[in-house]
Amino acid sequence: MKKHISILVPDGAAVLGCIEGSLKTFRIANAFLESKGRQPMFTIQLVALTKAPRSYDGFFTVQPDATIASVKRTDLIIIPPVNGKMDEVVALNEKFFPWIREQHASGAEVASLCVGAFLLAATGLLDQKKCSTHWSAEHLFRNMFPAVDLVSEKIITDEDGVYSSGGANSFWNLLLYLVEKYVDREMAVHIAKYYEIEIDRESQASFFMFKGQKGHEDAQIKRVQEFIESNFQEKITVAELAEMVALSRRNLERRFKKATSNTVVEYIQRVKIESAKLNLESSQDNVNEVMYKTGYTDTKAFRTTFKKITGLSPVQYRQKYNRESPMGAM
Repeated sequence: MKKHISILVPDGAAVLGCIEGSLKTFRIANAFLESKGRQPMFTIQLVALTKAPRSYDGFFTVQPDATIASVKRTDLIIIPPVNGKMDEVVALNEKFFPWIREQHASGAEVASLCVGAFLLAATGLLDQKKCSTHWSAEHLFRNMFPAVDLVSEKIITDEDGVYSSGGANSFWNLLLYLVEKYVDREMAVHIAKYYEIEIDRESQASFFMFKGQKGHEDAQIKRVQEFIESNFQEKITVAELAEMVALSRRNLERRFKKATSNTVVEYIQRVKIESAKLNLESSQDNVNEVMYKTGYTDTKAFRTTFKKITGLSPVQYRQKYNRESPMGAM
């Protein structure tokens, strides 16, 4: 049965490559189907609030095919990434939201690409559901949408006809996932080979660059963060940190979690592992040397924590990202 695909053309700044990539993916699927003597499966439209052309990046213009008022029924809505201050971007595009909710209630599926998750979450359709987005937007997303179960390490989420993808080029993986669902595995593999995309990626954790979350106004918590970042090689306890800023342990934990979206222990681990990642990327220190430099003394604990945070073992991470590692090392 033919599927109607609505690719949103948001107001404000949006990532043109994701709009174009979505359009091309379903068009190429149609072309491949026709080359095999089969009927094309997708009707694809660029859908906006008005038919006026949208200009992105000051160079490129997108001409919508339809408006939300003219699309009475669709099967899949794709929300591309948007740029700028997210609260302003959400407000700028809020007229999309009733239409998206109505279409979903009528059976349409909805997919967000990268930070398009902010627009999807603003519809309320992600409440109590899993969602991914770009790892750099994790803290802001959690603050804006606490009712959403953010799983920022995931490449793809799929729950009750609502999909999301991780950061940047992860959107290709979600598009392939949807093609496989709507057509078949052979078609998804065909498109993956055409675009030279690594199919079936599940985690974006190895791409995370932990910068600390200091976009808050809690001066005592910032002091704790700065202390951790300056002394991560040492043994740091939560009790010592609480005493340093004259807070009870319970109060420190509560305020730290609210400010950073991490527990104190999680924050310490992430700072240590970020240092280990940088060492593995740039030096030839062996794994034990890297472990000791980041303040770990237990090999098993270090390797377990490293893999939990990055999705890779220390050796796998080095082979993937160290510029001096042999090409193709496994």
